[in-house]
Amino acid sequence: MTRRNDIHRRADSAADPHHDSSRRRLLLGGTGALLTLGLGGCLSDSGLSLEGVTVQDRDGKPVELASIKGKPTLITFWATTCPGCVKEIPHIQELHDKYAERGVNVVGLAMSYDPLDQINKMVDERNMTYTIWQDKDGRGAEAFGPVRVTPTTFILDAQARIEFQKIGAFDVDRVERTLDRLLESA
Repeated sequence: MTRRNDIHRRADSAADPHHDSSRRRLLLGGTGALLTLGLGGCLSDSGLSLEGVTVQDRDGKPVELASIKGKPTLITFWATTCPGCVKEIPHIQELHDKYAERGVNVVGLAMSYDPLDQINKMVDERNMTYTIWQDKDGRGAEAFGPVRVTPTTFILDAQARIEFQKIGAFDVDRVERTLDRLLESA
């Protein structure tokens, strides 16, 4: 008997448009609150705290992540085993070709689990001429929020304040508008 009552309750709530609307509002509100809390550490007037965070270049030499400060920066967290990341390489290369001479850092930061030899092989095979670093110990990903999913792309202003963030494939036109705006205001 209980099963039959449950079926009737589900059918009644599915037919009630207010029920769906209320649940949708609750889910969207909760999602918004979580995003606000999750990005709260990233969004500050002083920018991301990158001092003391070291990644490594393709030769395994340490690089201070704070070295990106002073210029607008597009930084994407990626992995060689991530199909979406590989698909977006040509778009990032085009952005590098268009914006590097205008003063924009374009950086691909490979995740900690990506072996350096595998990163270097992909960079060579795909003729990636933008800056490629490896987040060897994962501290770079932690500094950005943390980053857990690839690809995740950020655009930072010259003070390392987040101007754009996208998990997954990004809209190239929107990225270009953001970079153009940052260059105009510099």
